[in-house]
Amino acid sequence: MSESPFGDQIKNSVKEAADIVEVVGEVVALRRSASRWVGLCPFHSEKTPSFSVNPQGQFFHCFGCGEHGDVFSFVMKYHHMEFPEALKVLAQKYGIPVPERQLSAAQRKQLQKREQLYEANEAAALLYQHCLQHSKFGAVARSYLEQRGVPAKIIEHYRLGCAPDPDQVGWSYATDQLRNQGISQDSLSKAGLSAVSNRGGYYDRFRSRIMFPIIDMTGRVAAFGGRILGDGAPKYMNSPESPVFDKGRLLFGLHQHRETIRRQRRALIVEGNFDLLLLAAHGVDCAVAPLGTALTRDHIRSLRPYSLETILLFDADAAGLKAVMRCIPYFLAEQVEARVALLPAGHDPDSFIRAEGSAAVIDLMENARPLAEFAFDRLADEHGLTLAGKNKIIAELKQLLKEATDAEQRGLMASHFSAKLGVSPEYFITEKVMAKRPAMSTAAAQPQGLAALSRKEKQFVDFLILHPHSIEELEKAGLDVVFKDSALLHFVQLVKDVARGASCRPEDVLEQVVEEHDRTYIVRVLTRIAPSESEQPDHARRECEELVQWLQKNARKQTAASLQEKINQAERLGDTHLLMELLHQKQILQQK
Repeated sequence: MSESPFGDQIKNSVKEAADIVEVVGEVVALRRSASRWVGLCPFHSEKTPSFSVNPQGQFFHCFGCGEHGDVFSFVMKYHHMEFPEALKVLAQKYGIPVPERQLSAAQRKQLQKREQLYEANEAAALLYQHCLQHSKFGAVARSYLEQRGVPAKIIEHYRLGCAPDPDQVGWSYATDQLRNQGISQDSLSKAGLSAVSNRGGYYDRFRSRIMFPIIDMTGRVAAFGGRILGDGAPKYMNSPESPVFDKGRLLFGLHQHRETIRRQRRALIVEGNFDLLLLAAHGVDCAVAPLGTALTRDHIRSLRPYSLETILLFDADAAGLKAVMRCIPYFLAEQVEARVALLPAGHDPDSFIRAEGSAAVIDLMENARPLAEFAFDRLADEHGLTLAGKNKIIAELKQLLKEATDAEQRGLMASHFSAKLGVSPEYFITEKVMAKRPAMSTAAAQPQGLAALSRKEKQFVDFLILHPHSIEELEKAGLDVVFKDSALLHFVQLVKDVARGASCRPEDVLEQVVEEHDRTYIVRVLTRIAPSESEQPDHARRECEELVQWLQKNARKQTAASLQEKINQAERLGDTHLLMELLHQKQILQQK
């Protein structure tokens, strides 16, 4: 992480105020495990939680992929932010003022670029909401929403609005209104709210549309979706991608529904914004929807911290079936349990829930079919179970199995499919299937730095990581003497430097370490389950005394060995005076 442009004082104030368990817990389902909190890692695919948050040290570490850091690192990594923005977001969350004057010109420009886009989107959302409630065109839009069964509470909760008809207010109404509020034309253009006309002027990109603000996981308006009212194309239109909007990552409704999804441990994926709104209006508020794009692997990854399973609620037409088959590899790659619920012919979620009610939707969800079953039956329907058909099914299923990153999952699916086809499981494993995980590097295979030290050296390293203030006592006991030729001394010097500072905590040691393999080693030590707080002082004191005794004993041994070598040399040289002096030193040493 780069050095704070705001100065250590502000950075430390924010870090001390921020609760990393609270911050991480907003996007990862955590459970307490002794002195730590654990959950599924948001940065890689896994089924068994290996992601650990340490509230005492205020840092996180994943034992699966190696990601680790403090609260700033987490916000930067998860929300794709640079440090200045992450600090501002956390400072605002915990009520700490941050003076921008301490930013460099380049940093200020970078931060302001994103902030200006958020400000433009927020101002536009308020304008569209006002137009829906108070304009002539808004009356038409409200009538349409009423006909679609969208109640006022849903309009308010999801901040729905409308972009007015240009025949009533002109083609640059929103552009002019927002510029009058101080929003720059550059921000309006980059946010996709305004576009350049053939005559060189500007016009509103969204016109005659119901507007859906797209809220990101920080709670800010990142973009918009718009549904045309009346004739015109395209029927649905979204904001273009920008520094604050990536349509392949964001899901409509996830910010509003994340707590329900977390509580129910399942998410429902639908294809359209209105599908989501009508489901929510009938009490099914665990749905999300992609934004003008097919479901991506990043979409599925964004759901993983909240839900144990995902249910796809799609139309049963050819397009819906194709959409399900297209995203199966992503679910396998991300190790996310998924099931498929197909709607009756002629229905989409919107029409189905209005016709049948929420109980029917919940029944569909409860009886949704496992993804593997759906995939097999879909391929069997397409190719048939003749010899030629089975060969085609096997070929396609092989490709799906290659995407599964879990060996056990691949084996179970291969056995299941082979039983259905009446063939040997070897048909699915004749080619070596490699899990799509990062290959183990040479650095990972061969221990480096602290990890390469001897067991006894690591014992001292581990103790100093947890108790850096004890360095002086260990030094006096002979630490430098016993390990005079060891790579351990580089770490010892680092701890000395930390001990001379104003703060001498384990996390201060971590902050001073540069090498990534050593940082990983330290985090692993810090995330071990520690004794209860009441036991820690006595335990640390006893361990320190044992280490001091070991050092003193071995320092005497090394001193004695060195002295004996000098005595032998004096005898060979016939230096009687030196020999008598060395023998006297040996006698004194033996009396200690």
